[in-house]
Amino acid sequence: MDTEHLIANWQQVSEQVAQACAKAGHNDADNKVTLLAVSKTKPADMVATLAKQGQRDFGENYLQEAIEKIVTLKNEPECENIVWHYIGSIQRNKTRDIAEHFDWVQTLERDIIAKRLNEQRPENMPPLNVLIQVNIDDEDSKSGCRPEELSALIATAKSYERLQLRGLMIIPAKADTDAFARTQQLFMSIKQQHPELEAWDTLSMGMSDDMADAIANGSTMVRVGTAIFGARD
Repeated sequence: MDTEHLIANWQQVSEQVAQACAKAGHNDADNKVTLLAVSKTKPADMVATLAKQGQRDFGENYLQEAIEKIVTLKNEPECENIVWHYIGSIQRNKTRDIAEHFDWVQTLERDIIAKRLNEQRPENMPPLNVLIQVNIDDEDSKSGCRPEELSALIATAKSYERLQLRGLMIIPAKADTDAFARTQQLFMSIKQQHPELEAWDTLSMGMSDDMADAIANGSTMVRVGTAIFGARD
């Protein structure tokens, strides 16, 4: 994809997010929805192009590929403010690299992973922003903790000083029509039950095909890859 086409795609998606926010009544800065550009399998120069246009948040699934991009772009002009989100599954042997290179993790589902991320987060970096992935439709093919397991995970993870619990992330079943509404209710109930979670402010749900519906149901972050970067390589 050429640079002009890439920028046009990004501008179109950004406008769609803005329109969905306006339709949902999110017209002030407090209700801003973050566009997460999912850049997995795409080269660093495409990330740099969008960073120079003002895109700040990028999501990566594949750890080694992501680290190469992070290192490559770290000292590039206009790329030093990139916020990197890890959105892939987390294996125990990958936690150190994730803790050392990313600003956000969106796929926490077990306490052992939280414990390792906390222990391995460098002291010279701010706490790692964490979203808990919820398997909202109880699908065998999907990662994430079950809704009934959330309380126990929050109870332990909130005590880790090198982690900052920020909210929830879901990937709903394709046929599900109310997963977004149910997740918003879950998100708000946790906010009420745990007033000590002062940074509990992020609901990551919605992708290219369903982001308007997600935003209408309270999403604060949408994850868009193909509509911006084109089909995966």
